[in-house]
Amino acid sequence: MEYFLQNFINALQWGSFYALIALGYSMVYSILMLFNFAHGDIFMSGAYIGFCIASLFIFLFGGVGAPGWLVMILTIIVSMFLTSFIGVLIEKIGYRPLRNAPRASAAITGLMIGIILETSNIAIFGTKRIAFPPLVETVTYNIAGIFITNKKIIIVAISLFLMAGLHFFIEKTKWGMAMRAMSYDFFIVPLMGVSLNVIAPLTFAIGSALAAAAGILYGLAYPVLDPYMGILLGWKAFVAAILGGRGSILGAALAGFLLGFIEIFTAMIFPSTLRDLIAYSIILIILTIRPHGFFGKAHSSSLRL
Repeated sequence: MEYFLQNFINALQWGSFYALIALGYSMVYSILMLFNFAHGDIFMSGAYIGFCIASLFIFLFGGVGAPGWLVMILTIIVSMFLTSFIGVLIEKIGYRPLRNAPRASAAITGLMIGIILETSNIAIFGTKRIAFPPLVETVTYNIAGIFITNKKIIIVAISLFLMAGLHFFIEKTKWGMAMRAMSYDFFIVPLMGVSLNVIAPLTFAIGSALAAAAGILYGLAYPVLDPYMGILLGWKAFVAAILGGRGSILGAALAGFLLGFIEIFTAMIFPSTLRDLIAYSIILIILTIRPHGFFGKAHSSSLRL
C-alpha cells in the first residue's frame, strides 16, 4: 500500500504537466478547429523564459534574502505574462492567414513554428542543457512511510489552482462566454458582435500562459532544461487533449491526470521499456470505445463544416 500511495503522488505530479499543456491544445481546437502543434515548444519556451526571469529575480533579490516561494510566484506570473505574447504572435503571424486554408497547411505551419522556436532557443542558449535555478529548498515529509516533498505539493496545488481559475474564467466571465459561444459556431457568433480576431489571440494567450506555468513547474521538479524537452511531452499532452474531448476544460484536465496515472502505474507493474507501448495501447482502446473522447460530442465537428 505504501508503494502504491507513493506512486499515486508521483502520478499526480506527472499528470499535472500533461493537464496544463493539454488545456492549451483543447482551447485552441475548440475555437479554430486546428491543433497548435507548436504548443509543446511553447511549453519549452516558457520554461526557458522562467529560467531567465528566475535568474534575474535571484540576482536582484538574492542579497535582500527574499523568500524562495515569493521568487517562485513572481517568476510564474511574469513568465506566464511574457509567454502569452508568444502565443498571440503565433496566432497573428502563423495561423490567422490560414483560417480558410486546408487544415493540413495549418498543421504543417504549427510544426514549422515549433522548429523555429527550437532553433531560436538553441541560437540564444546553445545546445547544452541548463540547470533551472533552485527556487525552493527541497523538504521531504514522511507521512506514514510515504515520502512527499514540498515541491510535489506545490506543483499539484498550483496546477489545480490554475485549472480552477481557468474554469471560473470560462464559465463566469463575458470573455469566457464569448469563447464558449465561438467554439460552438464561429461563423454565426462574429455576426453578433464578437470578433474572432479578439477571441482567437486571447485563447492562444491563455493556453501559452498555462504552458509556461507547466514549464516552470517542470523545471522545479526536474531542474534540467533542454531545447527539445517540449516535443515528447507536447505530443503526449496532445493525446490527453484528444482523450478529454473537444473543447472540454474538465476533459483535458482529467485526461492529463489519467495519462500520468497510466504511465506511472504501468512502469510500476511492467518493465519501464514497455511503459509507452502498454500505456498508449490502453489509450487507443479507450478512444476506440469513445472516439470523441470523454466529454466530446458527436455533432460538434459537423457544426463547423
